[in-house]
Amino acid sequence: MYFPYFRGKQYELITIRESALTLGASGFVPIVEPVKSQLNGLNKTIDVTLEKGAGIIVIANPRIGDFSDYNAELVNLIKDKHSEDKQVTVGVLLDEATSLEQASGLINTFQGHNIALVHSGFSQSKALAAEIQGVAGIACSVFEDGKSGKLYQKHFAFQPHRVLLRNGFEKRRNADHPDVEVFSDLHLTYGLEGMTGFADFLMVGDDYQETGGPAYTVAIHLTYINTDDDDIMYIRHFKSDRQDTPTDPAGKFAEALAKLILHLGSADNRYYDTSAIAEFRELHEKGHYPGLGYVKKLAMKHHIETFAKYFKDNPAQ
Repeated sequence: MYFPYFRGKQYELITIRESALTLGASGFVPIVEPVKSQLNGLNKTIDVTLEKGAGIIVIANPRIGDFSDYNAELVNLIKDKHSEDKQVTVGVLLDEATSLEQASGLINTFQGHNIALVHSGFSQSKALAAEIQGVAGIACSVFEDGKSGKLYQKHFAFQPHRVLLRNGFEKRRNADHPDVEVFSDLHLTYGLEGMTGFADFLMVGDDYQETGGPAYTVAIHLTYINTDDDDIMYIRHFKSDRQDTPTDPAGKFAEALAKLILHLGSADNRYYDTSAIAEFRELHEKGHYPGLGYVKKLAMKHHIETFAKYFKDNPAQ
């Protein structure tokens, strides 16, 4: 049903591990595009995910990061260690730079594995669709919104599992975010799109950066279900008061966190009491600054737990 899309940086992988039980219990399947050549974290993440009864999709040909030019080590990891793990699905990323020959070669390389095709700008949809009809093991197609239109998707209508991937997070300077805005309604409308599941880039967005810039403005980005607006998902941006220099990120985090805690006690609060919210409360009580990567991890965990809670309470969706 839900396929959160992660880039395999440290805190993204930690988020998956710490959310593995929730992912498994909810039937959610994370998609990981590995970006770091050090594979220990990815290895551990796959192992923990399987231990908790969840599935995982691992992109075998990342377009960004350390594996964008040479992915043999990653391919060998999947083939050698997880050839018998049916919960590990191989993701084949099809973007504008992928040729039909490259796509076919990757699919052939992973014969015997479950395969997910991730469509993100690939141009030869008709030819590929004709080639894979009847090929066992191709589990699903993930269509990135804006990079695989309706006519493109039509060629893969024979596949029983189709997922629409849409970015709900608009990239801006933290200072330029409004206090609150719509994030997505895809969890409500994916069926109307002819899909059996939906995906997003969580509240990180699809814009990949190796490292973050200086924190002129510290912001906590937290999604919630707006029960006053047809259960559409919204996002609030709790921003620090000081926004003019990159100094004192800990103090700025305290300013943003104080706004979150104040909102949680207000009549306008629509947040579920997730484990991440509980940890934000604890950080406030202790006056502790855990670092911006940790804050992002909590926001990602909250996003996953929000969907888990929503679908548990609304099984008809």
